[in-house]
Amino acid sequence: MAMITVQAVCDQGFRIESRGHALFVDQPHGDSVSLGPTPVELFVMSVASCAAHYAVAYLRKNDLPHRDLRVECMWNMRPEPARVGRIDLKVLPPSPLDAEHVTGMLAAVNHCTVHNSLRMPPEVHISEASTVG
Repeated sequence: MAMITVQAVCDQGFRIESRGHALFVDQPHGDSVSLGPTPVELFVMSVASCAAHYAVAYLRKNDLPHRDLRVECMWNMRPEPARVGRIDLKVLPPSPLDAEHVTGMLAAVNHCTVHNSLRMPPEVHISEASTVG
């Protein structure tokens, strides 16, 4: 299994490390300093960035312009239980595509690993270790 570590660094801030990369997330309240996106924003960002990856891969494979591809993402929350309720992605290729390539690119995006993980959720097992070390 791959390893990610999350360490509390301040009241509501956390440092996340994976494969030698680090980033910060937080849950800012009131006047607290924001270190980075919230975990929920990071989750939605992972869906959008995975879609971008698959769209670029399709465009590259078909020798189409890909450099300035953008994915715009709108999302909202739902209550009880608190969760992301909807994610809308809009893929904006850097140049117009014919209908065949639009269909192909969107099919490629629908193979996104993060999106597949939402379609077939992973098992999540939570345990406690008595000591931090």
